[in-house]
Amino acid sequence: MRQRPKEQDKFERRHNFNAVEENLTAEQVKEEASRCLNCKNPRCVQGCPVNIQIPDFIKALKENDLEKAGAIIRQTSMLPSVCGRVCPQERQCEGKCVLGIKGEAVAIGALERYVGDNTDAKIELLPDTGKKVAIVGSGCAGITAASDLRKAGHDVTIFEALHKFGGVLRYGIPPFRLPRKVLDREVDSLKQIGVKFEKNVIVGKSVTLKQLKEDGFDAIFICSGAGLPKMMNIKGENLNGVFSANEFLTRVNLMNANEESTATPLKVGKSVAVIGGGNVAMDAARTAVRVGFEKVYIVYRRTEKELPARLEEIRHAKEEGVEFMFLRAPKQIYDKDGCVNSMQFEIMKLGEPDESGRRSPVGTGNYVDLDVDTVIVALGTGPNPIIQKSAKADDIEFTTDRRGYFTVDTETRETSVSHIYAGGDVAPVGESNAINAMGAGKKAAKAINEYLQSIQ
Repeated sequence: MRQRPKEQDKFERRHNFNAVEENLTAEQVKEEASRCLNCKNPRCVQGCPVNIQIPDFIKALKENDLEKAGAIIRQTSMLPSVCGRVCPQERQCEGKCVLGIKGEAVAIGALERYVGDNTDAKIELLPDTGKKVAIVGSGCAGITAASDLRKAGHDVTIFEALHKFGGVLRYGIPPFRLPRKVLDREVDSLKQIGVKFEKNVIVGKSVTLKQLKEDGFDAIFICSGAGLPKMMNIKGENLNGVFSANEFLTRVNLMNANEESTATPLKVGKSVAVIGGGNVAMDAARTAVRVGFEKVYIVYRRTEKELPARLEEIRHAKEEGVEFMFLRAPKQIYDKDGCVNSMQFEIMKLGEPDESGRRSPVGTGNYVDLDVDTVIVALGTGPNPIIQKSAKADDIEFTTDRRGYFTVDTETRETSVSHIYAGGDVAPVGESNAINAMGAGKKAAKAINEYLQSIQ
């Protein structure tokens, strides 16, 4: 039987930001590890974007060799404590597990998290090469690339626009899912091996790519995230009380806007509608519960079956009192004295499946109003064009796709500009999540290292 971690009481956790889940106990880890079949053709490894040797680290756990398990994981991933908590294992490694065909997959994420929390990285560095690499952004892709490049002996500096490091891991993911001490430990491990960190630096504003090259950086990896929110484009979305999920989560997670002593307090109303059905929508709704909204709704234009969020996050949201409204599409927001007063939705139905089998929502012409005083829009984000615009002013021209994302070589992550690479949410491949960003960081680091080795 699959082992499950102990969870904080669903009523108590509504009022705090402490971690919802504890780690498995040592006894549970041994029991869960014993379930692994150690397949000769491990599909779980194929499902991992950074190819962690999952059966090998689980075998080490079976043999009570925790340090060996940690060493195996960190051959390819420097963020086991993070990935064990936030990766969508059910669609990746665990989704490929043979045991999951007729029963429950091995709890790979919980095992990885346990190993990450209870072992330290032992990193051996190659001799200094004298080559310098600039990394723009301190999220998953940046941390991963910095680790691999520093291990190869290069001088690595990470430039972060905000005043704390971690990128979306810090400002986008609430501490009840990713405790800050876990993230701080991962950042500190990079500092200990000599990775340099510069905060409050907006590349494209504070410093340009041209200036970085003039400062002697031999290669640049852009992984600054996609922080430009996608809005609904409906009447009333500029009213007071309308937030993008990006802003709402950043204000709470990074700026402590829910605390009375903060310089930038958050006005907490009685009821809030969160528009969207992904993990960010779940994070925003569960955060809204904790900051004190009495009624929290998640409004999604398809059915529960189509929700893209992780099943675990949906379950946690329901347990914490979030109400779900399905087959509802936002039409307009009504105001009272310039503030949100209520919202109108069109009742939808699912149309016929398209070529991919996906059924798109179709309007029925019927409408319903919802009394809310706050709206949080969690419909995704797009790339901020600051870097591209400033580069163009310096006659550095990037090729982008129709949505504004960098176009890159799929294997090397090199952009249309030589020796400038991009990855993570500014040049996404597949689902936007931590482990895919790490995969991009590893590919970029490999290509950058090969390039640096080829020059004198």
